[in-house]
Amino acid sequence: MAPASQFSAELTVFEKHRQEWSRSHPGEFVVIQGDKIADGFFGTYAEALRAGLQTFDVRNEFLVKQVWKTEPVYCIS
Repeated sequence: MAPASQFSAELTVFEKHRQEWSRSHPGEFVVIQGDKIADGFFGTYAEALRAGLQTFDVRNEFLVKQVWKTEPVYCIS
């Protein structure tokens, strides 16, 4: 699995757009590679992954991230 710092460019793009996207596309998935954003938002992770593979190819890394105003916190005990 890739370290978080490997996706720092993608996370920066996500944070730049988070407020806007959380109003217009809450709960949907976005696909980002570097500073490029795949066309559209997706209702499921599988749809976003498929779009990322088609847009950026299987040999390139990209980020699939669900759009939330704040990140959910999960507690497992």
